[in-house]
Amino acid sequence: AAARELGTVPRRCVLVGDIGRDVTAALAAGAQAVMVPTPVTRPEEIDAAGWVATDLPDAVAEILRRQAAVVPREPHRAGTVLVVRSDSAGDVLVTGPGIRAVAAGAQRVVLLCGPRGRAAAELLPGVDEIVQHRLPWIDPAPGPVDPEDIAALTATLRSVGADEAVVFTSFHQSPLPLALLLRTVGVRRISAISDDYPGALLDVRHRVPVGVPEPERALSLAAAAGFALADDDEPVLRLRAGRCDGPVAALHPALTEPGYVVVHPGASVPARACPPWRCAEIVGALTDAGHRVVVTGAPHERELTAYVAGGRAVDLGGRTPLADLARVLAGAHAVVVGNTGPAHLAAAVGTPVVSLFAPTVPFGQWGPWGVPTVRLGDATAGCRDTRASSCPVADHPCLAGLDPGEVVDAVRMLVPSR
Repeated sequence: AAARELGTVPRRCVLVGDIGRDVTAALAAGAQAVMVPTPVTRPEEIDAAGWVATDLPDAVAEILRRQAAVVPREPHRAGTVLVVRSDSAGDVLVTGPGIRAVAAGAQRVVLLCGPRGRAAAELLPGVDEIVQHRLPWIDPAPGPVDPEDIAALTATLRSVGADEAVVFTSFHQSPLPLALLLRTVGVRRISAISDDYPGALLDVRHRVPVGVPEPERALSLAAAAGFALADDDEPVLRLRAGRCDGPVAALHPALTEPGYVVVHPGASVPARACPPWRCAEIVGALTDAGHRVVVTGAPHERELTAYVAGGRAVDLGGRTPLADLARVLAGAHAVVVGNTGPAHLAAAVGTPVVSLFAPTVPFGQWGPWGVPTVRLGDATAGCRDTRASSCPVADHPCLAGLDPGEVVDAVRMLVPSR
C-alpha cells in the first residue's frame, strides 16, 4: 500500500525495522528489508534477517551505497565482450541482470559457462553466443588439471575475439586463473571482483562487501566496468522472451488452469534439501488446505518426487527440462523450494517463493531476489555459515524441524484468497 501511494513497486522499496515481523512483511511484499536491532529484538530474529545494520544511520548509508554501486561512474561502450559465469543453473540465473547491463553497452556478448549452467545460459536475455567449458578451479568436483584441456580452453578464448571480459564469480571464487589465460590471448580489458592482489591481471578490480545479494553483486561489477541496464530495463531476474512461453497442459492435464502450488523437494547440494519425509508431509498439508499441488524434480529425482507426491499431488519428476520447468513455475501461485536453482527460476518468472532455506550460506546473499518471499527453517542451526555440501549436523534440524502448517500459512500470506 505504501508503494502504491509513492507511485512505485515493492521491489524498489526497502523497509527498515527492528523485529522479525517487519522483515517477514517486507519480504512477503517483494521488498528488501534491513533489520536494526533494538532491546526488543530477539536473537533468532537477527539470525534470520538477511540484512542487519547496527543503527539507522548505518542502514541508510548501506542503502545509499548499494543504490550507487549499480550506477556506472563512467558509462562505457564496447565491441565484443566475453562474460563469464562457470557455475550451476541458479548461479547463472542470478548473474542475468549483470549480463543484461553489459549487453546494453556492447555490440556482441559471448557467455562462457560450464555444463551445469548451460541450460540456464540459453534462457538469458542479452547473450548472443554461448561457449561451454568446464573450469577446474570453479567446478565442485574437478579432476586433475589437464594441460591439453587448458590449451583447448585457451584456443577457445582466442577464437572469441573479445575486446574485453567481465568475469563474474561467487564470493568464494577467484577470477584470477581465467584472467591470466585471457591476458595470454590478448584481451585488452578485464574486469572482476577480487580481494586477492591481481597484479597485472585485472584492469578493473572491484570489491563488494559480504552479504550483498548475488544479482546486485553482479550488477555492481558491471557498473564498475562501465555498464548499466538499458533505460527500459529493470533490476530483476528475467528470462529470454519466447523461450518459456506457451501452455503447459501437454505436461499434465492438471496444469490446464494456473493457480497450483509447486513443491520442488530436491537440491543440487544435499545440505540444502528438505528431508523427503517432511516434503511429503508438506504436500499433504497443502492438499488438505485445498491447494492443487505439483511436485517437480530432475530426471535422477523421479523416485524422490514419486514419494513426495504420494498419490496426492501431480508428479512431474524428470519431465521438466529447465525451459519447461520455467513454464510450470510461471503458472503457479507459489513455489515451495530450498536454496537451489528452481528458487531463482521462480524469481525470474515472477512467482512467489516459500524458501525452505538451510543457513549454510547467507540468506541475504542467496535468497530469492525481487519476488515476494517467506523464509522458513531454523536460521540458528549448527550448520549456519559452514558452506557445507553435506549436512554437518545430525538429523538435518534446520529443515527437518519445519511444521508443515508453517508452509500452508506462508502460501496463504503470499497468495491472498482467490
